Amino acid sequence: MTPLRMVFMGTPDFSVPSLQSLYDAGYDIAAVVSQPDKQRGRGKKVTFSPVKEKALALGIPVFQPDSMRGEDAIKTIADLHPDVIIVIAYGKILPKAVLDIPKYGCLNVHGSLLPKYRGAAPIQYAIKNGETESGVTIMLLDEGMDTGKILKTSVLPLDAKETTGTLFDKLSVIGAKTLLDVLTDLPACEAGAVPQDEAQATYTAKIGKETACIDWTQDAVLIERLIRTLDPHPGAFTTLAGRRLKIWSADVVDGSEGVAPGTVIAVARKSFTVQAGRQALCIREVQPESRKRMAVAQFLQGNALTIGQQI
Repeated sequence: MTPLRMVFMGTPDFSVPSLQSLYDAGYDIAAVVSQPDKQRGRGKKVTFSPVKEKALALGIPVFQPDSMRGEDAIKTIADLHPDVIIVIAYGKILPKAVLDIPKYGCLNVHGSLLPKYRGAAPIQYAIKNGETESGVTIMLLDEGMDTGKILKTSVLPLDAKETTGTLFDKLSVIGAKTLLDVLTDLPACEAGAVPQDEAQATYTAKIGKETACIDWTQDAVLIERLIRTLDPHPGAFTTLAGRRLKIWSADVVDGSEGVAPGTVIAVARKSFTVQAGRQALCIREVQPESRKRMAVAQFLQGNALTIGQQI
């Protein structure tokens, strides 16, 4: 059987394992479509997306339109004559004119068990909401937001200390494997595609920096989840002596009755404990302003904390 000819659309690190797996499996990748290059830092240095970097390393042509709705962009894709388009965290909604180009449609690898957690931040919300499992869904794209028919799902149990970063890495690998499973017999998978149950659908919005400041009046369980949700970016923070202190690792422990939230209630050699609205957090890894992440044992060598201090 002639290998499927495809166009691959993706932008961040999450998409890279799938691109590499498709290449290794011998699929005919006619082109890679990725978001336009960006300027970063004070020097306005132009940076490529992780997908573009991988495509160039593999010798695959890269196309970076500002929009997929323009006639030129649509014609470019159509002229490639793909059997299927693979879309993984590309970052732009595809118009019907593009969805209709390939014989087998457009397949999407989504980082949740749809219809739960549609939208921009499914991985973060699985951590934030304390889910015990997550996974990936391979679906057929339609004109809605993650509303297409489901071809296959793969379930992953979550570790108790799972972070957005660790789950991101795990799901990117599982997504690549699950995608290859679907492509092995794509016509049969599409014939058995299952519509999503709209009654079970939930949506996620992008999580911004405004959520990163810790509210110590919240339950310690919720704060601990927030810390893991914002790891590795942007990091949950509090304020100590007027300077920002990011907190990267903490355990929920018993608190002290009658103590105001945000109060240091214990200081040990390798940790310190802060009262929350309910229970407390034993802090084990932090990052002072303009410094690297460090264990609390190292932090306390140069920073004196006292019981009763507010942070």
